Amino acid sequence: MTTRARTTAVSAAVVLATAGGLLTAVSASAAVSCTSPVYKRQFFANTTFSGTPKKTDCDSKIDQNWGTGAPASGLPSNNFGVRWTVTRDFGSGGPFAFSVESRDGIRVYLDGVRKVDLWKNVSTTQKKTVNVTIPSGKHTLRIDFVNWTGAANVKFTYAPRTSADVDKVKPLAPTGFTAAYANDTQQAKLTWSKNVEMDLAGYRVYQRVAGTTSWLILRELGATTTSYTDTPPATGETYEYMVRAYDKARNYSADTSRATVTSIAVTTPTGLTATGTDAGIALRWDAVPGAVKYRVVRSSHYIDGGATWQPTGTSLTDTSVTRSAQHEYRVAAIDASGRVTAYSTAKTARRLVAAPTIGKAFPHTSAVTVTWDADHKTGGSYSGFRIYRATGTSTDWVEVTERCHWTERELPDGTDQYLCTDWSAGTNTAYRYAVSGYDVNDREGLRSGEVTATTGTDKQAPAAPASVTATTEDWGTTLTWSQVADADLDEYSVWRGTTVDGVCTDTEKLGDTRVTETSWRDVNVADGESLCYVVRPADFAGNLSAGTTVHVTEHDLRPTVETPAGATHAAYASLSAIGNVQVSAWSPAGTEEYASFRAARWNPGTATFDALPASDPLYDASVPTGTSLWYQVVGVHEDGTTSLPVLVSVAVPPSS
Repeated sequence: MTTRARTTAVSAAVVLATAGGLLTAVSASAAVSCTSPVYKRQFFANTTFSGTPKKTDCDSKIDQNWGTGAPASGLPSNNFGVRWTVTRDFGSGGPFAFSVESRDGIRVYLDGVRKVDLWKNVSTTQKKTVNVTIPSGKHTLRIDFVNWTGAANVKFTYAPRTSADVDKVKPLAPTGFTAAYANDTQQAKLTWSKNVEMDLAGYRVYQRVAGTTSWLILRELGATTTSYTDTPPATGETYEYMVRAYDKARNYSADTSRATVTSIAVTTPTGLTATGTDAGIALRWDAVPGAVKYRVVRSSHYIDGGATWQPTGTSLTDTSVTRSAQHEYRVAAIDASGRVTAYSTAKTARRLVAAPTIGKAFPHTSAVTVTWDADHKTGGSYSGFRIYRATGTSTDWVEVTERCHWTERELPDGTDQYLCTDWSAGTNTAYRYAVSGYDVNDREGLRSGEVTATTGTDKQAPAAPASVTATTEDWGTTLTWSQVADADLDEYSVWRGTTVDGVCTDTEKLGDTRVTETSWRDVNVADGESLCYVVRPADFAGNLSAGTTVHVTEHDLRPTVETPAGATHAAYASLSAIGNVQVSAWSPAGTEEYASFRAARWNPGTATFDALPASDPLYDASVPTGTSLWYQVVGVHEDGTTSLPVLVSVAVPPSS
């Protein structure tokens, strides 16, 4: 409690109690208990300490200055007494100094024996220090203070004398000493109870091999430390430990009881490797002398969860993991007593992707197309494939991946199929092919089975589609057809011609790209022509089917107003990428020159041509979709007169 000039008045019905210097209110009739080394303090309204105290509380230290006032409510400012008592454990005891400062009287007792006596009414503070030897164990201090008249102040302290020439008393040996060995960390944890010596400086920890006589000093620790962790050599030997306390005069206590541990007899395995294979992840490590078995763990935070094995050998293959997922492993050794070493450094690996399922090989004249499947759900995460080729019965395999550039396509049943065409193959030659996959780390899995093909042997074209339907629109024709079931089907091509007397003539192939779907949109101006379409499948060898033909008659959206003939210029209309129509016109060489051109769009509702805004080039920016549009284009002379018109058209399909 801090020095104060005057204690705040409190009700006579309440007193203060504290533990460790913290004050709490209690009733005056309740028994006050103060936790050592806190003092119990009693206030008396007399100097003889007689009768019932007026107040009882707890005081963490004796250092008060009440001046000329009363020390507590209900007490006089003169002729009062205050008594402090405390019982505490002094450990081994030894030389102490009792120091007092008082105005007026003060007496100090140790176990009822007076050690300090300054008992008189004084007008100035009197001071005194007395050297006392305190025996070991628990003892009671009592400090009596009285104020007869005038100002009142009091201070008392006690402390061990710690110089080496004075203090010759050893501290008590620490109690509760234990040692426990942890196999996983190979460490011995030492613990003991806190020593109660007031002049304690610290602890010294010792170790020796059981059966030997020389102690090794491991460490000196501070007075507040009551544990130590040692890592004895992993030799399988038994080690003894003990602790001594020492005080500020460097007096050392007797030994604690002995505590023993036996270190693990084997060391942590080294040389762990983890290698992904087709079957799983293969683990290997170096043998550890003295190990009867090992503990292998797979970390639990990966996709397949944790797992533990205890093989007696130095290898195992984890076959329970999914492909391509990364897994982490550690290994520890176990000795004959069942103790486990620390775990090795972790190693990670991924199980290889599965071998693809080979499909078929389709021969061309001087090339071969190979197909295969790969199940990404169970086979792992494929980053790519490698294609291998052997000639005839040769065992000399050559990688041809870069020569065929594998691709993926969707089959009619919705599944995906991989394929590549080996354009480096020779003519009239027998080949064998196999395929492997690899993962994100370029780790290659096993190869598939083999498939054979002989170039130049496929002369059979695919079957024609069983049916073709054609739906005419205001902007062209939509074609659909039935899927051809030939396994070597590569693509479809669509051809358009003119129907004359029910016969399809003058057919031309539409489009420059391969058709792999079973539909096609032919964007063509609806001008009432009789057209025919032929859908022709082709196989990998380039054999082209005669195909299936369908006949249609286009819608007729031509203007009902005839455009006169005889114009000397040319024009055309085209649909831009953003959906506008651009109308272009020009004068052929040697013909009449024009200053500009104008265009007008046919309006079926009014049966007239509506002029477009003048621009260069001419744009129609507000065109309808899903129809065919007609424009008349005229040339404009310098004097404003116009030429005869030219009629041009463009088909505008729906946006989707």
